[in-house]
Amino acid sequence: MSSFADVIKHAAQNYPKTDQDAYLYGTAGFRMKAEKLNFIAYRVGILASLRSQAKSAVTGVMITASHNPACDNGVKIIEPHGEMLHVDWESFATKMVNCRDEDLGNVIQSIIEETKLDPSITPQVFVGMDTRPSSPGLSKACQAGVSVMNGKVTDYGYVTTPQLHYIVWSHNTKFTHPPTQEGYYLKISTALRQFLDLCKHSNSITQKVTVDGSNGVGAMKVRELQAYLGDMLTVNPVFDGSTGVLNYQCGADYVKSNQTSPVGLDLVPGEKYASFDGDADRIVYYFITQEGKFQLLDGDKIAILIASYLKQLLVDSGLSKEISLGLVQTAYANGASTEYISDKLSVPVSCSKTGVKHLHHCALQYDIGVYFEANGHGTVMFSDKAAMTIDLAAKSADANTAAGTASLKLSALTQLIMQIVGDAISDLVFVEAILTDLKMTLSQWNDQYTDLPNVLCKVSVADRQVIKTTNAERTATSPIGLQAAIDEAVLKVSKGRSFVRPSGTEDVVRVYAEASTLEEVKQLSLGVACLVYDMCGGVGERPV
Repeated sequence: MSSFADVIKHAAQNYPKTDQDAYLYGTAGFRMKAEKLNFIAYRVGILASLRSQAKSAVTGVMITASHNPACDNGVKIIEPHGEMLHVDWESFATKMVNCRDEDLGNVIQSIIEETKLDPSITPQVFVGMDTRPSSPGLSKACQAGVSVMNGKVTDYGYVTTPQLHYIVWSHNTKFTHPPTQEGYYLKISTALRQFLDLCKHSNSITQKVTVDGSNGVGAMKVRELQAYLGDMLTVNPVFDGSTGVLNYQCGADYVKSNQTSPVGLDLVPGEKYASFDGDADRIVYYFITQEGKFQLLDGDKIAILIASYLKQLLVDSGLSKEISLGLVQTAYANGASTEYISDKLSVPVSCSKTGVKHLHHCALQYDIGVYFEANGHGTVMFSDKAAMTIDLAAKSADANTAAGTASLKLSALTQLIMQIVGDAISDLVFVEAILTDLKMTLSQWNDQYTDLPNVLCKVSVADRQVIKTTNAERTATSPIGLQAAIDEAVLKVSKGRSFVRPSGTEDVVRVYAEASTLEEVKQLSLGVACLVYDMCGGVGERPV
């Protein structure tokens, strides 16, 4: 008989398991239609408490479905140092959510015994949420799960996902700035001021950018940040949720997927624009030319801007032989970007599986690892060795020399970027700092290289798990014959490349294609989408 009678009773009365579906904890945590999540959020609160006890530290739980429609939601656990849930505990999450109500106590006991955690430790869990209508109720359910484990809950209300990661990390590491939203704003604004003071011409440049908040929490938080930025950077938030629907015809995912600006936003030549996703962990830039042509600067462009700038600072500071620099991309990276960074800039490039946890791990092989998905989710990581080397150089630097200034700029940038997780807000400020120092326009940035025309679409299928992949998701191994058919389609176009992979969050297969012309890439994309529909159990209308 389990010793967790109160947990079982509370679950059965207030948060009963409502279906027999099988759920899997992944990179996005648990993500689905919001009405299915009530009992899941409660149980994740329990698991976050157990993880807190196992680590003797604060953990976090974020209620969000990121770029998904407003009708969806999700719940995911944040590790004490701001990372995503450790892979060993993902199986515990899956087991806990899928068990019957009456077996919940036994599952909790089995986790305690397997991990040898100390159940006498008081769990501490920080909870945050995005602005979806379902988020307050799910946050309440999660907090109930913590409370039933006799844990201490701190409710941070509406925050971006990266902000909650920062708050958990800052609390556990006793960081210089406090583990609060104000501490987050101080971290960014203080580092930006230190950086701009090193840019001799910065006082003569006023950076302004219009930010599409995807009608989510990001617009709210950018507005709060502005009070700390003062005249260093002017951010004008639009699609702030006051009238529109979350992630509907706006936001980073919409802009990237449709290669166009948010519906209703009239672009002005010479102005800068950026879009976040619903929980502000993705960012893409864009502008319109004098001729009226839309130009997108996605995660690939952001990564290359950052990597090329950091490489120059390493050279100027004399640290390029002591500190290694590398870039991590996924299969979604445009082929032209990979060629530019490796061949023109001579920066090593690695390809990882899709998903931030995979890029994050891959970036650890470099002293400075720049990683971005093409969708705009990414950051820069500085190893302990890199941080110490830069810090020592900065402490002895002469700001009147090029080497000294470069070392001091590197030092400021290590504090400006949110290293623990991709963060649209800190990425935005990081990019604006670089553009200021280089006196670079978006047009000049875009001219670094020219993307191959590309299309990303999705095909609805009955079961996305029928597709299996290898080679960092660039090669399909199942169903048999699919990859051979894709290869044949690719050979029909110039500079063709295409791959397919199952979505991690919905029953769709994502199809990526690129080729030398827009006409050819549309031909390739449609051809591969039809192959997926025909060979992988497509549902609904066949792609046309």
